Order: sequence, then C-alpha cells, then structure tokens
Amino acid sequence: MDLVDGLRVLVASVETGSFSGAAGRLGISPKLASKYLAELEARLGARLLHRTTRKLGLTAAGEQLMTRLPDWLDQLDEMTGALREARRGLSGTLRVSAPVTYGEMRIGPLLRDFRAPHPDLVIDLRLSDRFVDLAAEGIDLAIRIGRLDDSALVARKLGVIRLLVVAAPAYLARHGEPADAADLTRHLCLRDTNMRGDGAWPLAEAGQLHRIAVSGNFLVNSARLARDLAVQGEGIAICPDYVVLDDLARGRLVHVLPQASGPTLDIHAVHLGQRRLARRTRALVDHLAGALGSAP
Repeated sequence: MDLVDGLRVLVASVETGSFSGAAGRLGISPKLASKYLAELEARLGARLLHRTTRKLGLTAAGEQLMTRLPDWLDQLDEMTGALREARRGLSGTLRVSAPVTYGEMRIGPLLRDFRAPHPDLVIDLRLSDRFVDLAAEGIDLAIRIGRLDDSALVARKLGVIRLLVVAAPAYLARHGEPADAADLTRHLCLRDTNMRGDGAWPLAEAGQLHRIAVSGNFLVNSARLARDLAVQGEGIAICPDYVVLDDLARGRLVHVLPQASGPTLDIHAVHLGQRRLARRTRALVDHLAGALGSAP
C-alpha cells in the first residue's frame, strides 16, 4: 500500500461517513478501502477511526491527523497535477452534479467543450433534480438553479435564467391570445410541478407581481416535456428560456404576454467550503461562468 492511498481513504471515509462512501469517491471496493485504512493504522502505530455498525468516528490521533491532512493532500494533488498539466493539460476526474434538463441541454455540451483540450481529464456528470450531498457522494461541483438554502457550501453565480410564457401558433389560433396575465385563467395551461410554490404562475405586469392560479389537463415534472406539449398545441406553458429559445427562433412557439415578465432564476456553481479547490475544478468554474454569463 502506498502511504498516500491510506491517507486518501482516511479523508474520504471521514468526509463521506463510511468506507462505502470513501470507496465510491476513490473508485475502489469497500473491502479494499477498509484494508488500506487498517494498513495505515498499523504503519502509524495508532488507531485513527472508531468503527461501529452505524458510523465511523475519529479517535484523538485521527483528529490530530485530520487537522492538516486534507489541505496537505490537496496541495500534493495541485503540485503533481501542475507538472502533468504543463505537458498534457488538466487531468484526474471531475465529478459534477446538475439538474436533469439543464444538465442535458446546457451543462453537458459545455463540459464537452471544456474537456476537449485535456485528453487525461475524466468528466463524471451526474444528473438529478434532487439536492445531492456533495460530501457524501464525492461531488466536486454542483450546478443549482434558483434560491440557495443557507449552508456551508461556497457558491459562485454563473448566470440567470428567465421564465417565458409560450404557446404554439396553432393553439393561439384556436383559443386566442391572452390579453393580460389574469386572462391565463381561461386557458389550458401546462403546469411544471418542478416549480416551487403552490403551482400558481408568478408574473410581473405593470409593476405589480401577480400569482395566477392556472389550470389545464397536463401536469408534468419536466420543463422539456412542457415545451414539447406546448409545441404540439396542448396549451400555454411557462418554461426556462434555454428550453424554448430555439423553438421561438424557428416559429414553433410564440412568446405570449411579453409585457408580463416571469421571474429570473440565478444559476450557481457550489462546492464544499472546507477544502482547497483543485485546479481542474477552478478551471471548470471559470469556463462555465464565461459561457453562461454571456448566454442569450
């Protein structure tokens, strides 16, 4: 066993709370993670973790080691990474979490562009609409949309998303175009249940915010599916701009009620605050900020 391997298992076990979590982060089996930790303890002549069936806890020796070990490993990675990257570019594995639709439509293509000049860099993109536990799941960077809850995470704003009210020309030909936000109550509306709140659509018109209690025959938990149903003439939808910009440009959808603005949602990149960011993670954040900050 390399000494550094054992030290990495210790840090990952503490940060994720289990050998299985450490194994998932490091790409080894839980049995091997446990073996590395036992060999590290034998080499140092001290027990570092209390092991129970439910959790792992640091001993006094483990606490003493952990006060400096995470930063030391980060500095080691940065020094060795800088030498490799001077020859071949960024290397290692970047684990990124993002919401499903936004990840598929925006983050995935940007990650491809980012990785292209770095043949030794591996991107592990995990798409989920739940708020993942970055420490437990070994996530380097998470993309989150909307209001951030108070936490120990460090956040950097990447850009904004507008919500647009849209409908297909065929639907508007059959049902007419709403005259104002309140007029939406007489229309078939496609409701995205991923939106926070009580299901009402928040729209600002003439300087006043209205919450319009819409109704319709479709409730979906996908902005992309709401867009697809709108294109097919099933009703009026409120969708993030990145989902519908191409359809608006091609005339498949019409921007309804342009005088009634939907809310804007901030896009943030978040990461754990207690650790030094790896060079590859810092570079990715800069890349995303540059691309999303200038997005239409």
